[in-house]
Amino acid sequence: MNSVKAVAVYCGSRKGADPKYVKAAYRLGQILAQHHVRLVFGGGSVGLMGAVSDGVADHKGDAIGVITENLVRQEVANNRLPVLEVVPSMHVRKQRMFELAEAFVVLPGGAGTLDELFEILTWKLLRLHDRPIVIVDQDGYWQPLVALIDRIIEQGFAAEQLPALYTVVASVEDVLPALSAEPPPAFPDQPKRT
Repeated sequence: MNSVKAVAVYCGSRKGADPKYVKAAYRLGQILAQHHVRLVFGGGSVGLMGAVSDGVADHKGDAIGVITENLVRQEVANNRLPVLEVVPSMHVRKQRMFELAEAFVVLPGGAGTLDELFEILTWKLLRLHDRPIVIVDQDGYWQPLVALIDRIIEQGFAAEQLPALYTVVASVEDVLPALSAEPPPAFPDQPKRT
């Protein structure tokens, strides 16, 4: 997976309670720009979503935002982007981000971030894709999620292999090394990514 050229980042549309989340999101954008990895994200200018895209823009990186018509009307669209796709619904937005990305990175966030993570994780479980998923456990933010997944497995609602479908890293600095360490796709019938 050394050749990942586009990463979808799922994260909060809020800044969170601690400025470290914004700082980490911005730093991830900077890292993506410096390594010529395109950012695919929700197209907003607010919260961690805005911070990661600012990190890309400030360091002359490449980004594509996918935002809903409703969010454009609420004036949260990021106007610093060279490419901003406006789509009719959240369902279309998630599908389009999936189509544009070769890997997925999850930063701290709320209900929307969890929705995106679990959808992309479920699609991987169902063998609809075999792209890397990296969860950034910034200062232990996602430990309750990891514990919940362990509980789901313990109670027989998921296979023990579920945690093998994603990688948890401690910081944004670990994202690209984690992607580089991923094996090639294991599903031989998967269509080639463009």
